[in-house]
Amino acid sequence: MSAEFPRISRLEPYLERTEPAPTLLKMLVGVQLAGIREDLGLSQDQAARAVGFSPAKLSRIEAGKSRRPPTEADVRKLLEHYRAEEYEVSLLLQLLRRAGEPGWWQRYDKRLMPEWFDRLVGLQEAATAIRTFELQYVPGLLQTDAYTRAVVERGLPTAPTREVLRRVELRTRRRELLYRPDAPQLWAIMDESVLLRVLGSREMMRAQLEHLVEMAQRPQVTVQIVPLDVTNASAPAMPITYLRFGGIDLPDIVYLEHIKSAAFLEDRDETEEYRLALDRLGDEALNPRESLERLRETAERYSRMGS
Repeated sequence: MSAEFPRISRLEPYLERTEPAPTLLKMLVGVQLAGIREDLGLSQDQAARAVGFSPAKLSRIEAGKSRRPPTEADVRKLLEHYRAEEYEVSLLLQLLRRAGEPGWWQRYDKRLMPEWFDRLVGLQEAATAIRTFELQYVPGLLQTDAYTRAVVERGLPTAPTREVLRRVELRTRRRELLYRPDAPQLWAIMDESVLLRVLGSREMMRAQLEHLVEMAQRPQVTVQIVPLDVTNASAPAMPITYLRFGGIDLPDIVYLEHIKSAAFLEDRDETEEYRLALDRLGDEALNPRESLERLRETAERYSRMGS
């Protein structure tokens, strides 16, 4: 690790990851390119004109949001114009090549992985902390296979069985990130109605709640329930996923899902509003110990009720 380039040298460990993280690496390359440009006092327009790019193209490269990483030729052209040092060029190009390696989720059919969902999964794989609020379903990372299937079948009632099973398989694979040695911290807040809404059968719901009890006791997982009798809860009218990336120059990102699309918010003023909303929800919800007890009580109630 080079002491002469403290900002960029922090990215060296990403070259050693067993599983590629293309979404993260595209963003990191873009952020570093933007940082080098800004250190030189150049605007995006100035830099783009100097290398023959449109400002929109340079903006896309620096944002790292495209499905594919920028070409090596384009990145070299920028680094040459910025007169980057050999170490910076070498490391960024190595990161760029790794960004071109497909993540496990990119091996699925694009019907299952539209571009917005591809980005979400890639961001979750790269995040150091994930905060989520749900008011209709158990968060995807905490679902059982049976519960996931019930959710998919409710949302896609005419989907063939093969597609349903592939979607369940995809969700199962996504959950594996919680079992990694470097698993992100997951803080999930749920409206109590999520626990009471029966999907599939009461027996299936009991199994799902028992799974939540088990996951809530893992050191990197926090589960909180907003009880129904909290009438003034500041719960937003939509699910929220809030992603943090831990000291590598990336902004926090808020993910808001719509029926057939999604929005990603990165502006700090916007993301700060959602962070504060989640903080308020955490204050209004049962604390983690009380939430764990509420999960157990509800699971036992399903046991007594039978199927």
